[in-house]
Amino acid sequence: MTTEPPAALTPAFPGPRSAPTAEPPAVGDPRHGFVAKAFGVTAVLTAAGSVLGMLRDLLLATFFGANQGTDAFLVAWTVPETAAPLLIEDCMAFLMVPAFSLALVLREERPDGPDPVRQLARATLPGLLLVLCALTLGVVLGARQLVGLLAPGLADPELAVSCTRITACTILPFGLAGYLGSALRAHHSFTAPAGIYVAYNLTILAALLTGHDLLGVESAAIGVAAGSLLMAAVVAVPIGRRLRQGHRGPARSPLADQGLVLIPLAVLPAVAFTLTRQAQVFVERYLGSGLPPGSISHLNYAAKISQLAMTVAILLVTVTFPLVARALAAGDLDAARDRVEKDLGQGAALVLIGTAFLMACAPSVVALLFQRGAFGPRDAAATAAVIRVYSFGLPAQALIGVMIRPYFSLRPVVRRAGDPCDDGGRRLLDWYPAAAMVLGLVVTTAVGLAAADRFGALGLAAGNAAGITTTAVLLLRGLVLRGIALRLRLVLGGHARLLAAAAGAGGLGTLAAGLATDPLLSTLLGGLTVALAFAALGTVLGAREVRGPVLAAVRALSPPAVADEGKFPHGR
Repeated sequence: MTTEPPAALTPAFPGPRSAPTAEPPAVGDPRHGFVAKAFGVTAVLTAAGSVLGMLRDLLLATFFGANQGTDAFLVAWTVPETAAPLLIEDCMAFLMVPAFSLALVLREERPDGPDPVRQLARATLPGLLLVLCALTLGVVLGARQLVGLLAPGLADPELAVSCTRITACTILPFGLAGYLGSALRAHHSFTAPAGIYVAYNLTILAALLTGHDLLGVESAAIGVAAGSLLMAAVVAVPIGRRLRQGHRGPARSPLADQGLVLIPLAVLPAVAFTLTRQAQVFVERYLGSGLPPGSISHLNYAAKISQLAMTVAILLVTVTFPLVARALAAGDLDAARDRVEKDLGQGAALVLIGTAFLMACAPSVVALLFQRGAFGPRDAAATAAVIRVYSFGLPAQALIGVMIRPYFSLRPVVRRAGDPCDDGGRRLLDWYPAAAMVLGLVVTTAVGLAAADRFGALGLAAGNAAGITTTAVLLLRGLVLRGIALRLRLVLGGHARLLAAAAGAGGLGTLAAGLATDPLLSTLLGGLTVALAFAALGTVLGAREVRGPVLAAVRALSPPAVADEGKFPHGR
């Protein structure tokens, strides 16, 4: 039985409306091939971007190692690392994918009137550009104070200040790329948004290869700034084509004439959540600056590898998020709930098999990727140890990515002109994710302070895992309070089966990886064992996210049954 949320906490949409039919399939539509195709395109391009990003980190390690120079650059990299989730991956998408989805629903309901999508862009984009310009100037002018705040114990603060002023130039193009990419995703167009990191990392690689001897680590900062400009260009052309296709009616009219009301204050809770989540990195950099040189670099390389385990899970959510937002805009809460539950299960399965692989193969993976040039065996061993500790928090990271998108979709930055104004209960719940993240950050800081002196970077990684897991538990409850009545017993039962399968697969994979000393062979043995063991254990334990694909693969590989009896003599 599904329990209905209290009346005061129901979503800011009126009763159920008919789902759109003119666009690609909405939630529950039998034309499920759309999700598969979109996921495939997004996965290929994102995988390419991730490979290039890994190559970027490999070159950083090869050219500069793990020392005070790379520590200085990584402190400066905090600017694009913070701007990316705020302006591209998280906050901007939380706000603008639902907003454009609602505008598209209104476009279908009013096919002969002015275009709500174009008017939404006119009402929001100019102000956003002004804010982004102001933020860029503020970071450039305050770079010295920012470095002092982030890493007061840094050995080479002047290099960090110089790199920070360069990386500050990413803020404006990042924001433009995130805004236009959100509009494209709402239109169910995923190719250009998924390709932005390919352009970004190719530019950084070019800067590193051509400038590392002359400019040192500042060449990486220049590549980051130049790459951000190319990101914005990648999405600008296709969204311009989309807006021209949707043009009709008067060119300029008030937003309310299109049936939309802007809610500027809805931006604040999403910004607060994203910044608080990113503050985990700030805590690590702050505490890590007082540890031996290279500690921040070990944490950074470990985080980059660990995040690959949850990349596929986040890809799934990226594709399905516009479908959930469109269902919520149409008032179909049941369809949105079903999609979110499915995403939670599939996301957990994907990230847990990746976590099991990292637990089993972290030493061989780090040696294979980074152990060359200035990055020696000691650095590799330290990074691998951090990866294994980080991995305990990866499932929570992925589940937060699934849950937070529908949470903010229930109160987007715009609403229908005829809908009732939000009451105090809903406005208070807007801040629930940020509050949950603050509590998680308190746990991260407390564990880090308690463990850093004794365990070094491992203590900071343990704090990260503990804090993000605390936040995930709180958000699971918050999503129910928000109005999406998840069947928690069903969800948690499925996750328990997946977790048991991942634990068994990780143990067997560790044994298999230890049979070989060559990093490549060890990685292959461990990875193959983890995959087979996870599939077998998940099937035996009844995890539907594993059992279904495994049985489908078995049926596909089995010889087809002979159905044409006419081929055989009677009385066979």
